Amino acid sequence: MNIALVTGSAGLIGSESVAFLADKFDLVIGIDNNLRQYFFGADGNTEWNRNRIEEAFGNYKHYAADIREVSQLEPIFKEYGTDIKMIIHAAAQPSHDWAAREPFTDFGVNAVGTLNMLEMTRLHAPEAVFIFTSTNKVYGDNPNYLPLVELETRWEIDENHPYFTNGIDENHSIDHTKHSIFGASKVAADIMVQEYGRYFGMKTGVFRGGCLTGPNHSGAQLHGFLAYLMKCAITGTHYTIFGYKGKQVRDNIHSHDLVNMFWHFYQNPRPGEVYNAGGGRFANCSMLEAIALCEQITGNKLSYSYSETNRIGDHIWYVSDLSKFKSHYPDWNWEYGLTETLTQIHDGIASRLGVKTV
Repeated sequence: MNIALVTGSAGLIGSESVAFLADKFDLVIGIDNNLRQYFFGADGNTEWNRNRIEEAFGNYKHYAADIREVSQLEPIFKEYGTDIKMIIHAAAQPSHDWAAREPFTDFGVNAVGTLNMLEMTRLHAPEAVFIFTSTNKVYGDNPNYLPLVELETRWEIDENHPYFTNGIDENHSIDHTKHSIFGASKVAADIMVQEYGRYFGMKTGVFRGGCLTGPNHSGAQLHGFLAYLMKCAITGTHYTIFGYKGKQVRDNIHSHDLVNMFWHFYQNPRPGEVYNAGGGRFANCSMLEAIALCEQITGNKLSYSYSETNRIGDHIWYVSDLSKFKSHYPDWNWEYGLTETLTQIHDGIASRLGVKTV
């Protein structure tokens, strides 16, 4: 059998991976224990998404295992062994702010959970391609010390800087910087995934995501900014902007486009390689620009307020440079722009909430 294994399979990237891979593998195994609900409460509950993929894909098999516990992972790996050909490790604690509340839990999920997955793969499926969803937060707040210029609705990098054309590349330092507790636990995992590729020769790949988004995101205030913003615009829930005048810029990649990057890597893996993965210059926006788009799509005025206090370690301007990935995999390109992605997010949330669309 050819088997794909996806962790965080009821989350945004995990569920997109299941959908993408279901017709390419005999069996897709999902591991997800809905810890996102523990992190973020009802907004973070992913049960609806687990039910959706279980109903949609007959060759999907779900395990509610905890990646922090080898005792829960090992039986799965022992059962399927070398039939496992591809692993997408997307399970994570994804919030800056939440990580500081429970550093043990954050590090347990992000760092120890990743090591557990790597070691289980090395022992039971060493030829599998192992793909890790890392984050641009491994660069800490180093991007905030780039020469930034304040424009009417956004911060932007000085047009004379090398990053102006395509964004921030993989040579940007991850050292001597404030990461947030979340960023530090993801650095530990990121480096370990690279090391299993370089030291053990395993087919590992690291993808440092910008804002990952799409219609199946269980957006919450502390994570999933576009999905949560759209939910607020639809329901009339009050939204708070944290710092930087609402002009902070994020690049946004649709979950399908990211999983398509994974698929290209799987077909021709480069062990231990690292890629920035985001919307790049193709799809990025400031908070103010995102609010304007959400208002335009919903036809509603967003109720929001501004807090001067920015989130610790938050980026003022971050746009990913995907030139390296595109040079290695020239057949890949983005398919979903920002307006199309936000429209899909709107339609998905409105459908789940039973709200009539405009």
